Amino acid sequence: MFPFIIAYFVLLYLADRWLAARPYKGHISDHFNGKKFYSIGLSSGDHLMEHNDWKLFLKWVRHRATSKWYKRENRFSAKPRERVLGSELVVTFINHATMLIQTEGVNIITDPVYSKRVSPFIGIGPKRYRPVGVRFEDLPPIDIVLISHNHYDHMDITTLKRIKKKWNKSIIYAGLGNTRYLRKHGVRNAIDLDWWEKDIVHEGMSIVCVPAQHFSSRAFSDRNRTLWCGFVIETPSGNIYFAGDTGYGDFVQKLHERYPVLRLALLPIGAFRPQWFMGPVHVSPDEAMQMHRDLKVQTSIAMHFGTFHLADDHQDEPPERILDLIANAPEPKPNFIILENGEPTIVE
Repeated sequence: MFPFIIAYFVLLYLADRWLAARPYKGHISDHFNGKKFYSIGLSSGDHLMEHNDWKLFLKWVRHRATSKWYKRENRFSAKPRERVLGSELVVTFINHATMLIQTEGVNIITDPVYSKRVSPFIGIGPKRYRPVGVRFEDLPPIDIVLISHNHYDHMDITTLKRIKKKWNKSIIYAGLGNTRYLRKHGVRNAIDLDWWEKDIVHEGMSIVCVPAQHFSSRAFSDRNRTLWCGFVIETPSGNIYFAGDTGYGDFVQKLHERYPVLRLALLPIGAFRPQWFMGPVHVSPDEAMQMHRDLKVQTSIAMHFGTFHLADDHQDEPPERILDLIANAPEPKPNFIILENGEPTIVE
């Protein structure tokens, strides 16, 4: 028996060594202490940020009040245009946090995930309950990929390899420390950005890495060793905000101060229950609506719901709650759109 126990822990160690992101090394800042990143406004004891989160995680697992999810087919199956020129802005909800943004002749995809499961292991981990809304073969040429953080439902190496194989010149933007991991796994042409750092795509369009309230890890030993973030796409016709995964925090006001008006925001609404556990890192539908108001967004589109069963909210709860908030809001009603996988929309 003892040799089997030793072999088990050896396998765990080797898996961790292969899967874990190597620690980022750089200058100390207000969100990096020289070893780990952390979210501004959260105390060092907040769970999901430190090593003691495993006790709370196990408590959640033992007492989960989840609901049964069912596999569903999509009502839409988009085949996007190859290019959208000028100020026209078309957004297609592919699945989860994967959105196709087309404007100014540039095609941008966010946190692309086409895998059947979001896990490092075959046949284990959260599985897909809805198919992607745009077949990979129907994607237009991808110029830019935005990666908000390194969790498996947001940084899907298999999908990134497919993108790089088909469109070798596409550029990947991610938070500090992620380029090294991507390169190790065969994904090149990536650029690391720190919060508020900007890269110019072309005259009039820039990608800005912005703060978020979340955490990072690919394995057991690399908690918060790479940076999580959102992005603002600056364009001549208005700025576009992709929130990635985030809780509601002090960064919302700081973001509004830098960008008083946003043309579009892509905001997560799912994986928020139980709120005592998920609240620091996943906004609820109510908090997403509050972000819409606080950021003075002209149009918001919901994401991060309905495809992978990641928390205890039921399958339809996040979009139903947003629709209820809209119905009960005073005039003028908030312009917060719920799309289905594969559904495109033209943003004014």
